[in-house]
Amino acid sequence: LPPPAARLPYVPQVSPMALLGKVTATTFALERPRCVFDGHADASDAVWLAVAFANASAAFRNPQCRAEVPPYKELLAARSYMTLETAAAAYSCSAPSPAALRVGGDTACGDQGTQDPCNGPLPSPGPYRVKFLLMGCGGPKAETRWSEPILLRTALSPSTIEAAPARPGSALVVTASILASLGAALAAAVLGALGVRGSLCHQGLGTGAFTRSSYRTHHIPPA
Repeated sequence: LPPPAARLPYVPQVSPMALLGKVTATTFALERPRCVFDGHADASDAVWLAVAFANASAAFRNPQCRAEVPPYKELLAARSYMTLETAAAAYSCSAPSPAALRVGGDTACGDQGTQDPCNGPLPSPGPYRVKFLLMGCGGPKAETRWSEPILLRTALSPSTIEAAPARPGSALVVTASILASLGAALAAAVLGALGVRGSLCHQGLGTGAFTRSSYRTHHIPPA
C-alpha cells in the first residue's frame, strides 16, 4: 500500500484581501497556498482543491489516481468534488502568482458532457469545506487541513453586507450579490419618485460598485 498523505498544518481560508465579489451566491475566492507544498512536491506533481459540503467532509476519501477524482457534475449526489488542478510549481515560494483563487468561476461547466474536472458554480449556499491535496504519479502525497465552514449567503440590503468575516477564521462569510444591487436601484427609484434628486453614495461596501452613481426613473405609484 502507498504511504498515507502527509498532513500539513495549513488551513485554507477565504482571501483576506479586499476583492470585488470575493464571495457571491455561487463562488468564493480562496487565499493562494504559496510555499505550503515546498519540500513535498516534485516537478510532475499537481495540486487539487477538494470541495465538500461541510457535513460530508469527514467522509471524503482521497482518490488514489487521477481517474478516481470525483467530478463536479456529481456534487449534489456525492456531496464532494475536486477542481483547480494546478502544477505544484505554481504554488512554490519562488513562483510569481495571483494572491487568490476563484472557486466556482466557470459558468460553462453545466454544458460539458465529459468527465473532465471543472470549476463550476456552487449549486447552493452550502456551507462548504475545502482542502488542498498534492497528487503525484503514485497517488496523494500531502494534504492540508479542511477549512472552516464557508457559507454563501445572499444579502437582502446593502446594510447587511460584510466585506470580510467578522473575525479571522469566522465560519460565516456574508457577501454582496445581485439582489443587493437591485435593492439599491429600487431604493433610488423610490427616491426619484418622491422628487429627490442627486446621487447615491454607499460608503464602506468594499467594492465601489455604487459610488456616486446617478439614476433617472419614471414615476412609481406609492405602495
